[in-house]
Amino acid sequence: MKQLLCVFAILSFAVASSQAQTDLIAQIHFLGGNKIFADTNHLGFTNEFCSTEARALESQTLDKLSAAPATWFKSKLPSHAIDCSKQLRPLLDDFLKSEWIFEMRDATNGSPEYALAIRLDNQRAQLWNTNLRALIESWTTIRAQDTSDGWRLKKDLPPNLFQFSRRGDWVILDCGQNKLPLGDEILDPFLKTRIASVETNWLTANVDWPRLARLYPVFGKFDFPKFAFQAVGDAGCFYITGLLNLSQPLPLLEKWQVPTNEITQPFDSFTAARGFGPWLERQNWFQPFKLQPQPNQFYVWALPGFPLITYAAEPVPDANDAMARLDQHLATDLVWQSQFMTPLHESIAGNKTLFTGVPFISPYVLADRESSGDFLSGGFLPGPAGSGLLPPPLMAILNAPGLVYYHWEDTRARLIALPELGQLLCLLTKHQQLQVGSAAQKWLKKIQPTQGATATAATEIAPDEITFVRTGPDGYTAMELVVLAHWLDGSNFPSLVIPKVQDQ
Repeated sequence: MKQLLCVFAILSFAVASSQAQTDLIAQIHFLGGNKIFADTNHLGFTNEFCSTEARALESQTLDKLSAAPATWFKSKLPSHAIDCSKQLRPLLDDFLKSEWIFEMRDATNGSPEYALAIRLDNQRAQLWNTNLRALIESWTTIRAQDTSDGWRLKKDLPPNLFQFSRRGDWVILDCGQNKLPLGDEILDPFLKTRIASVETNWLTANVDWPRLARLYPVFGKFDFPKFAFQAVGDAGCFYITGLLNLSQPLPLLEKWQVPTNEITQPFDSFTAARGFGPWLERQNWFQPFKLQPQPNQFYVWALPGFPLITYAAEPVPDANDAMARLDQHLATDLVWQSQFMTPLHESIAGNKTLFTGVPFISPYVLADRESSGDFLSGGFLPGPAGSGLLPPPLMAILNAPGLVYYHWEDTRARLIALPELGQLLCLLTKHQQLQVGSAAQKWLKKIQPTQGATATAATEIAPDEITFVRTGPDGYTAMELVVLAHWLDGSNFPSLVIPKVQDQ
């Protein structure tokens, strides 16, 4: 039943993507926290997001979000604009509790159109009516005009129309240029096709990321593809399934070249990926590394116990040549040294390059040759020799047709190791650490004992299409939870960049 559900979801996304509107930029549906947390089959998930620690982090995050628009639009707001945080803060609670649908489309006039439909009782709907009207009139200095089911405001700058209306127990917000078609086009089809099974579809999203990045260049740095995904909670199980539409086709997939002589078992996590070389070559953040040859496969694994025993490897045609190129780059381009709190001292010992001068760790890169091929590998501390074999079930997964990415982890164990490793890396690279005793740090500590195993697999179904499936207790990996905590707790939230210490 589980596999059938995942396959059905993937096929649904494939059909939906092929039939999607050509002007669609984003479409998101959230079932609402009140309905999700009422499902007694998902107590692990609800305990994670309903604890005292979770509520404290939620409150802190919404406080920051409510104040963010005033910072973003500070130079454009009139001097008498009211405090947006007081108007927006009570409304943000409804985004987590209530069911809502959001859609964004690219209009022919170059100004995108937006619509949000959110399901509210009469009291909350009236609060939205009052607060939004006061806020928008204050920001634009234009009085809204009453309509039969709400109000409408028209201004000079695009998008020039904003409308608040009600349809039964739904509040609809429309924003567009000269016309407001989206409210009806979103809600009517949704209500007509809504079936009981949607109660298990907690979150669905369809986002054309390249088109979004063209409208808002700040998103361009991530170079994400067009994607659709669905988060499903069913009978106590949690799944995330989705489809990626790539802007460029994948290269011909090479055979997996696993460094079995280096991978030690048992491990707390294992990751394998291939076919990502052309994408990596386009990333600005990767250019300073100047790795030659360009990586096209990599493997990461972590051992139980000490948090820093995490390792990585990539296949190369000639390990000694690849190591020589890396050493030459490190010796001639010293810009990378400035990224660290203290200088790293490089030394070469046979087929290994060692880095000293940093506390707690002894990073290294190793040129290795084994029966499966040549590798560059490395870690934060020297590790034991591998067993020479991977478990047959894991090899069977890697040998599945078209597999491009696989990750398995004991999320509970990794949530012990990764916060410590993350703190050390932030310290060494002069980035803001997660503050001890902060709401985010307390939340991570609270949820760690409740985690289980999480697995993710991504498969090529066409040269420019990848499907992915994740199963786990709540849909997050330990790395994602740690990154989420750092982001929410950052002094510059909701900026997507971790602040540098000297920038504070």
